[in-house]
Amino acid sequence: MMAKGNLKDFLDAKVELYNQPSFIKDDPICIPHLFTQKQDIEIAGFFAAMFAWGNRTTIINKSKELMQLMDMAPHQFITQHAETDLKKLLAFKHRTFNTTDLLYFIEFFKHHYSNHASLEQAFIKWGNEVEQMLIGFHHYFFSLEHVPNRTKKHVATPYKKSNCKRLNMFLRWMVRNDNRGVDFGVWKKIQPSQLICPVDLHVARVATRFNLLHRKQMDWQAALELTEYLKTLDAKDPVKYDFALFALGALEKYQ
Repeated sequence: MMAKGNLKDFLDAKVELYNQPSFIKDDPICIPHLFTQKQDIEIAGFFAAMFAWGNRTTIINKSKELMQLMDMAPHQFITQHAETDLKKLLAFKHRTFNTTDLLYFIEFFKHHYSNHASLEQAFIKWGNEVEQMLIGFHHYFFSLEHVPNRTKKHVATPYKKSNCKRLNMFLRWMVRNDNRGVDFGVWKKIQPSQLICPVDLHVARVATRFNLLHRKQMDWQAALELTEYLKTLDAKDPVKYDFALFALGALEKYQ
């Protein structure tokens, strides 16, 4: 068992190593980095995060394919498309995410952006804690008429005990603002100190190995437990350690 001071130094060094532009090209965050307009970054980031399970190369390729189908202008495409423009999307599929899901996502974004300038509004109006934000966002996302029941599985919520890995990752991308060039920091009403660490198999394995996480189920409580520990290392920016934990597990294959 590493002493806490040594562990912090070790993890800080890993954050320093991986939280830099060279990390981008092999990570789904490369998709929103294709854009400069805030709304394009939000939409591209959301799709890339929602697609982020399984092989990272496949995630990146499918996300790029979708952006190309939207003429590399997702906000403009979503808000201004005609019904005939949607035909070219009908063959799109990524794992269990199919055309039905895609068309509902587009319908939601069109609805939201017709009333708000940023996707940040879809999260912050439900409360000050990320748990409240994610539960509220889920209700809001599926508040349109004729929601396909199958689509609900693609957007997680703490209400159903999910650890919400992909949404927490998306929030990290939008909120963290350390000027290192990886995360965007385009949202200003949520603070990095509020974020919850994304927990996938790699992160959970490394966190358990270092005794940062004791919970066996990879659920919402596990994400909270890990984040509470990370706050003891850096209260203002606990989720920066996602870089270290993910890289140790997925890239360095740390056992």
